[in-house]
Amino acid sequence: MAGPTVVFLDQREIRVRAGRGGDGCVAWRREARVARGGPAGGDGGRGGDVILLADAQLTTFGDMEDLRLVRAEDGARGQGSQRHGRSGGDRVLRVPPGTTVYDAASGRRLADLTRDGMRFVAARGGAGGQGNARFATATDQAPRRADPGQAGAEHRLRLELRLLADVGLIGLPNAGKSTLLARLSAARPRIADYPFTTLDPHLGIVEGPGSLRYVMADLPGLIAGAHQGHGLGVRFLRHVERTRVLLHLVDLCPGDGGDPVEAWRTVRRELEAYGRGLAGRTEVLAATKADVWGREPGAPEALRRLAEVADRVVHPVSAATGEGLGPLLEALAAALAAAPPAPEVPERLA
Repeated sequence: MAGPTVVFLDQREIRVRAGRGGDGCVAWRREARVARGGPAGGDGGRGGDVILLADAQLTTFGDMEDLRLVRAEDGARGQGSQRHGRSGGDRVLRVPPGTTVYDAASGRRLADLTRDGMRFVAARGGAGGQGNARFATATDQAPRRADPGQAGAEHRLRLELRLLADVGLIGLPNAGKSTLLARLSAARPRIADYPFTTLDPHLGIVEGPGSLRYVMADLPGLIAGAHQGHGLGVRFLRHVERTRVLLHLVDLCPGDGGDPVEAWRTVRRELEAYGRGLAGRTEVLAATKADVWGREPGAPEALRRLAEVADRVVHPVSAATGEGLGPLLEALAAALAAAPPAPEVPERLA
């Protein structure tokens, strides 16, 4: 049975165009008891800005799927009686926290919107032109000059989303990541019995020991060659970059008869090949579906071999029954306490 055809939008290229400033006005007073009148042209209004705003209610660029051009409002032209034109309205584009903004032409990083409410002015509106009332002097009391409004800035931007999570769930497809996240948090990812159930990451808040609360991300399964674009490719390896701790899940008794040790090695090879420090990230290892493989005669030996090859403690857990979740949460809490802060994103596009 094939998985659902859901597209996770975590990269976008858009053009942003700020508003043009309004033109200044050439006008003259026509007032009673003013013998000679005078210049009365008002200034044009300023063009609106294009602003990117981090919004914690968003987790993908899903609302931007058909968006190509983001344009702010132009300023209004000045009027007589020294009435200034109205400034153009800003255009606010909401993006998920974790969005990095790059200049598409140079690849230079412009902003990294990591917290809810952070703002970045992606394109500044043009200044309004001055009306002729601004140019009156002692020697030129009737200027016929007014300046045009200036064009707003225009840029082509590359937006890249890297999920902000303290713990990232990694493993081969069907290792039990979505089920575990649903058990540990209020997140409700789609769960089914076929590979690549998770095509888009899910975030959940996990309550750890004491008052510890942290964000856990269920990342799509990795396959051999993912760093070269195979399967779901590097687009999801990129989301591991910001996670401080990796929770690596291995199914000790996969239905296809695969080797758990080789499953662990496959994912480790992809982390090493991708680079950017992923292979050196703090890793907690868990063997999932303990309620199933605990009845298998070869399970203890498979668990021993995995711990020996990985050279670390393997936590047997069952999301279905809750077995082993307490010790796993304690291990994650200890790992988070010792883990360094999440690294910064690249200053330039790869």
